[in-house]
Amino acid sequence: MPIKMRLARRGAKKRPFYHIVIANSTAPRDGHFIDSVGRFDPLLPKTDEKRVVLDLDKVKDWLKKGAQPTDKVARFLTTAGLWSRVNSNNPTKMQPKKKAQERAKEKADKAAASAAAPAEAAGGEAPAA
Repeated sequence: MPIKMRLARRGAKKRPFYHIVIANSTAPRDGHFIDSVGRFDPLLPKTDEKRVVLDLDKVKDWLKKGAQPTDKVARFLTTAGLWSRVNSNNPTKMQPKKKAQERAKEKADKAAASAAAPAEAAGGEAPAA
């Protein structure tokens, strides 16, 4: 079974605090975990060194064993220099889908046709001098 390095939420309502844990991928988010390797406090400023605390020896050991970090944990590991995260970019995600593109093309064709029709009617008459 795949082993994940992920966040487990702790803390009170509206006051999140996370433990960075090693867990089976099928285990619940806040449920059973194998090992705790750090903590993350999102309420602290980004410049605070206590915002993310990692036990680097444990993290290195689990990475060697094949634990896969989630996206958020991968960001922390990249900052610590233990993981190389590739920034994802999907520029086609925001483009309209096929039907919407077809409707836009039809609308543009109608607008071009209606703009050309009055110009033809006006272009046939000779201007009076």
